[in-house]
Amino acid sequence: MQPQESSVPYSKWDPSSQDEVSVVAVSSTEEASRWKRVSQKLCSGTCGIAMKVLGGVALFWVIFILGYVTGYYVHKCK
Repeated sequence: MQPQESSVPYSKWDPSSQDEVSVVAVSSTEEASRWKRVSQKLCSGTCGIAMKVLGGVALFWVIFILGYVTGYYVHKCK
């Protein structure tokens, strides 16, 4: 199978075709490692499972209360 020739010139190294992207790095590696330790502790193992369960229960109650209040006002007798 022969590769098709393209009439559109393209170069991934052409500097005029690059987008302007700026990335702000974390100023301190100590701060980054501290957040990494906290996220690993809260998101893995037994503590992570407990956090996910508590988050799910909290989300359930928020949706339940919003639905109850909305249903009350929608179906309220005039």
